[in-house]
Amino acid sequence: MKSKINSFLGLAQRSGNLVTGEDTTERSIKKNDIRLAIIAENASDNTKKKFINMCKYRDMPYVVYGNKEDLSQAIGKHNRTVYGVKDKGLADHIISFIKQEDNVSNNLGGE
Repeated sequence: MKSKINSFLGLAQRSGNLVTGEDTTERSIKKNDIRLAIIAENASDNTKKKFINMCKYRDMPYVVYGNKEDLSQAIGKHNRTVYGVKDKGLADHIISFIKQEDNVSNNLGGE
């Protein structure tokens, strides 16, 4: 499943439907421009708390998933811990793949 999720993240990046980095993703969340927030598991506790609270406040789907090295490699950028998927179809596909993984199913929030 990880390869499918990484493939969809790469597709979102190439199609212009992905925002990355804390500042850019935060602005997009506040504007309600994204359909799914992805927070790397190895992000700092403060970063996780900040983005989870931001998403919960706006009733926006989010997931704590993967590590920043693998996720960053999937999109061809370095050292990104937070991602925002703008396209609903891509977000729905990523959510369905994540739900199929037992170890992260309880981390999906905002639905």
